[in-house]
Amino acid sequence: MVAVLPPALVLVTGASGFIAAHVCKLLLERGYKVRGTVRSASKGDYLVTLLSSPNFSYIVVPDIEAPGAFDEAVKGVDAVEHTASPFHARAHDPQELIGPAVQGTKGVLESVQKYNPAVKRIVVTSSVASIMVPCELGTVFTEKDWNTYSPGCVEREGVNAPNMEKYRASKVLAERAAWDFVEKEKPGWDVVTVCPPMVFGPIIHQVNAVESINTSVAALHSAFTLHGQKTGADAGMASGNWVDVRDVALVHVEGLSRPEAGGERYIASGGPFSWQMIYDSLHALGHVDGLDVEGLPKGTPGSDKETKYNVFSSKKAEQELGVKFTPMGESVRDTLLSLKGYGFH
Repeated sequence: MVAVLPPALVLVTGASGFIAAHVCKLLLERGYKVRGTVRSASKGDYLVTLLSSPNFSYIVVPDIEAPGAFDEAVKGVDAVEHTASPFHARAHDPQELIGPAVQGTKGVLESVQKYNPAVKRIVVTSSVASIMVPCELGTVFTEKDWNTYSPGCVEREGVNAPNMEKYRASKVLAERAAWDFVEKEKPGWDVVTVCPPMVFGPIIHQVNAVESINTSVAALHSAFTLHGQKTGADAGMASGNWVDVRDVALVHVEGLSRPEAGGERYIASGGPFSWQMIYDSLHALGHVDGLDVEGLPKGTPGSDKETKYNVFSSKKAEQELGVKFTPMGESVRDTLLSLKGYGFH
């Protein structure tokens, strides 16, 4: 296990994505050189302008499922941050999600092993979807847990499986593919996986319409609109766990720079939430420049008083990587301000 330190060259796959753009930004701020893969030159050019650094370059990979898609991209890099994977629950055929997720991950590892085995570390963006299983509220999950339910559900029910189970199965199978590859091939490099829940925080990547905002931020945006605001039991019910995108990026970067992170799995979570907690956290801030906080939805205060939550414990990331997670109110504020900056109200 070795540390990957600046000015190492790091490949970031799916660099134009929500999380990946922040990973690129933080890597550059830390003094790394970054090569991003993007699906089109226009997405790459956007990042060149956004990041404004001579240490950033991009390479176009139009289809991450294509054989050898990453062969050229991996040449000469010291490490890889593999973030490219879909996050939406709209697929009819589960293979629409599973194919890109699994083949994208295997493809990167195979390209590295074939064309750049001197790479030191590969950090893979996974999800708490690869950890969670149906359970009683009040359950605490750790990195030792694995989702064995979703792949079986999809195998049994195919296109009739619930959409979220299709997505969760894709994340389980993609992460398993990474660990299985390492166990089978025993490469000279190691793997780290990062498992976030719903990711909020400021958007900096290219978004041209409100319909194309990434899924988690779109849910937050909707909750603060007239038609999407939550009240009563809907506001108070447990809605999963959340994390700020900047903290997810930090776990990715610390996962590179710390030798002891090699071969480890990290949950990156700010904690559980209800929409009422979201509303309360923002209104507790009081005045916010650029936001009419008082005019924003308040939900139904007190509706979450008896709510029980499942928790994805991030103690390991806090203790081993030194990550201090962003408070909810700050993350919600910064998300809404960034949405306003993009013209989404």
